[in-house]
Amino acid sequence: MENRNGRIIVFGAGGRVGRAAVAEARRRGHEVTEARRADGEVTDPAAVARLAAGHDAAIVAVYDPGAAPGTFFPAVARAVAEGLAAAGVKRLVSVGIASVLPTPTGDLLMDSPGFPTQWREFSAGHAAGTEALRVAAPDALDWVVLSPAGDFDHEGVPSGGYTFAPAAPDDRIAPADFARALLDETEAPTLHRTHAGVTAVRPERVR
Repeated sequence: MENRNGRIIVFGAGGRVGRAAVAEARRRGHEVTEARRADGEVTDPAAVARLAAGHDAAIVAVYDPGAAPGTFFPAVARAVAEGLAAAGVKRLVSVGIASVLPTPTGDLLMDSPGFPTQWREFSAGHAAGTEALRVAAPDALDWVVLSPAGDFDHEGVPSGGYTFAPAAPDDRIAPADFARALLDETEAPTLHRTHAGVTAVRPERVR
């Protein structure tokens, strides 16, 4: 965003990660719109465009436990790509999942030995969503997908910083640290049209 104190809409603002993103955005002085399920269907491009109108950037952290992942996440990606473009929003930072990130060996975490089979459908749905975003997003929409390198530690104490990293199944990051990455990539993008993992770092290495 050209203006650090811009207008940001957070889709999925009622979830744990969404709440952390809202708190971090407001801490930095942004005007924030909290978009929750009752405000409009995130798989509807018209609803996305209506809600996002007048905003500089969007953060998407949505999940529907009642929907098939392979249908829901691609539908969200297509609706967000079309709706944000129609609203003139330039930057999208979306929350993904570590299982579709490569490990240091280059293999996807979901393809590594011992990966729980019960998470494969959900992981494949996320992967399909990122691919749908890659195909549907117009050139005017600068997007990135960020996920924890492993998983969230919702009870953990934030370290105060983060760095980007490949998938690591035992890695944990507090939502507040992850939100720092979301907002940094919203304000001053360094990653474009890609998916990156985020891990917490010790205080002496915070960015």
